[in-house]
Order: sequence, then C-alpha cells, then structure tokens
Amino acid sequence: MTVSTSARPRADVAAGHRLGLGQGTALLTGAVLGPGILALPHAAASAAGPAALAAWALLLALSVPVAFTFAALGARFPDGGGVAAFAARAFGPRTSAAVGWLFLAVVPVGTLAGAMIGGGYVANAAGWGRPGAAVMTAALLAAAFTANHGGLRMSGRVQLVLVAGLAVLLAVAVLASAPHADAAHFTPFAPYGIGGVVHAVGVLFFAFAGWEAASHLSADFADPRRLLPRATGLALALVGTLYLALAAAVTGVLGERAETSAVPLALLMETGLGDLARAATAVAAMVLSFVAMNTYIAGGSRLGAALGRDGALPAWFGRGGPVPHRGLLLLEALAVPLAVAVVATGFGLDPLLRATAACLASVTVVGMASATRLLTGRARAAARLTTALTAAAALSCGPYLVIPAAVAAVAALRGRLTSSKVEDLR
Repeated sequence: MTVSTSARPRADVAAGHRLGLGQGTALLTGAVLGPGILALPHAAASAAGPAALAAWALLLALSVPVAFTFAALGARFPDGGGVAAFAARAFGPRTSAAVGWLFLAVVPVGTLAGAMIGGGYVANAAGWGRPGAAVMTAALLAAAFTANHGGLRMSGRVQLVLVAGLAVLLAVAVLASAPHADAAHFTPFAPYGIGGVVHAVGVLFFAFAGWEAASHLSADFADPRRLLPRATGLALALVGTLYLALAAAVTGVLGERAETSAVPLALLMETGLGDLARAATAVAAMVLSFVAMNTYIAGGSRLGAALGRDGALPAWFGRGGPVPHRGLLLLEALAVPLAVAVVATGFGLDPLLRATAACLASVTVVGMASATRLLTGRARAAARLTTALTAAAALSCGPYLVIPAAVAAVAALRGRLTSSKVEDLR
C-alpha cells in the first residue's frame, strides 16, 4: 500500500465545482445538525431528566476544539481522504486503512439511521404507518445519492437552501412554544444523578459527530486555508444556538413528556404552531435527514476514491473525474442491502444510532491524535487535550465500541495479507 503525501485530490476537483463560504458552511452544518435531533432529545431526557441540558452543553463545548482542530488539519492538508489521510501522515498506512475502512463502513449505517428517523416522522405526521415509513426511508436515501451523483454544484446549492430554511423553521418552533415553558419542569434538575448525565452524553454523541465527515470535503473548498476555518466557525455558531435552544425548549415546555414521548420535536411544534405542526414536523424531518445524509455521502464517496488511490481499496475506486461516482456506487452497494434487511426484520433504530456513534467517536479520536503529531504550537497543545476528552467521551459508548475494534481488526488482517502477497511476489 502506498500513502499519498501530497494533496492530489485538489487536482481531481480542480475541474469541478469548488465550495465557497456559503455552501461550505451549509455542508458542515448538515454534517452535525442531522436527524438525531428528532429522536435524541427524548433519549437524553429519559437518561438524565432536565440534566440532559448539561450533557448537551458539555458536548457542545467539546465540539469547539474538535471542529477547529479538524479545520486546521483540513486547511493544512486538504485531502479527500479526511481522517484517513491525516492518520497516514501521522501514524502510517495501516492506521490510515483501519480508520478509512471504519468511516466507510459506518456511512451506510448512519445514513440509513437518518433516513429511518426522517421517514418515521413523515409517516407519523401523515398517518401512513410502517409501510409509509419504509417508502419514505427509501425515498430519502435515493434523493441523497442522486444529489451526490450530480456533484457538489447541485448538492451544495440544495444544501444551502435547505439549511437556511431549516434554521428559520426550528427558530420559529422554539419562539412560538416559549410562552408555554414552565420553570417547574426543570426541577428536580438531576433525578438520575451523575450517572444519568454520563449516559446522556453517550446517547448524544451521535448528535455532535460530523466534523470528521466534513474533513473529507476540505479539498473541495476554493481556498481551504482561508474558508474552512470560517465555515467551521459559522457552522458551530448555528448548530450550537439551535441545539441549546431546542434542548431548553423541549425540557421547559414538555416537562416529563420529553421523557415519555418518542417524538418530542413534534410535540414542541404542536404546542407552538398548532394546526401547522404536522406539516412543519414532516418538512423539518425530511430536511434534517437529507442535509446530514448529503454531507456524509459526499464525504464517504471521496474517502472511497482516496482509499482506492492509496491502496486500501482496489485501485478502480481511485479513478474517475471530479464526481466520485465509483465511491458512490460502493456506498450504494453497502446501503441498499442493509436497508432492505433492517426494514424487513423491523430492526430497531437505537442500535443503529449507538453503533454509528461508537464508530464516529473512534474516528474522531484518531483524528485528534493525528493532530498532536501534525500541528504545532498552541494547536498541538489543544489537540492533546481534545484527544483525551474525546477518548473519555467515546468510552460512554460502552459495548458498542466492539464494532470499531472489529472493523479495525479486519482492516489490519487485510493489510497483513496484502503485505504477505507482495513479499511472496518479490
């Protein structure tokens, strides 16, 4: 296996669409502000009660150094391989292959989870039941893959419009429901103690993952060194404001209903928007699902091309033009049978969310550890602290960490077998 030591993907995208500040911010925002916000407020409230607000705030605070560390890496080493490319420079090809395979494997799982959340919300709002949810899940997957086959010019512009509309819709829902908030709903603040907050952190990690996905788009920015940090800052401000506002509104307005209802956002909109709630909830669900899926698929397809270029996948995947159609085909080949199996068996959503969170947490830890070797000065010191914090947060994923460990083991075994064949040929 060879490792790229230059930003060759920059040449690949030169003839294609290049991201400016607006579209870049929208794609980064979509990587983090996804469909998890539809289901996770309930899961976090069930784990920690009103103290779930502390878990939201803690993870948001952790997101700041994580996001800017990824921005610093992407600005300095713009590459479609994302964390895998950073790991190759910092730790060598085997670590790069392991983390690349890990992210590539989890993209179909995470995008399916997002499509299921959005499809479930739409079907619930329309009264379509389980068959309708399955149809909407398939439709969201098809839309996200189609947009990416059209390239970043199409998917980036669609993302910009959708994120702007989504921010307005969520802000209206929060403001309209605010008069119904009750201070009594915040007491007792921590009915399940510190353990409940720790559990909520593990549940909510899915909601704050995404910066590692956006790192695969660094080479697509027109000027990564200048635009990527700016887009990251704008995305952080937007995501942080919406997350904390929604979390506070769900607790203050719904009280104990936030712990018992699986659709707290729908209840919040019903309280604030009345008869418009069903339509608003369906729209929010579809947009939240699409924007996250769009970014993850874009990142995963570029990673597939980079892994083909660097030898961690067959070289066929590394060939092609500005749009990584072959990487997209690989993701589709993984996502379609997984979706069929999950929908047909009625497999629960929670395991998909937790498996995704564990894998993305592991990728984030490797990315932060890579920064401790690749960055200098204060950025390196911040990366060391962030590595320790993200590793501690990853432990909250518990037994689901077996999944990234298993994927890494398979990647390592493939690397050894490939090395052995090369030696035999010599």
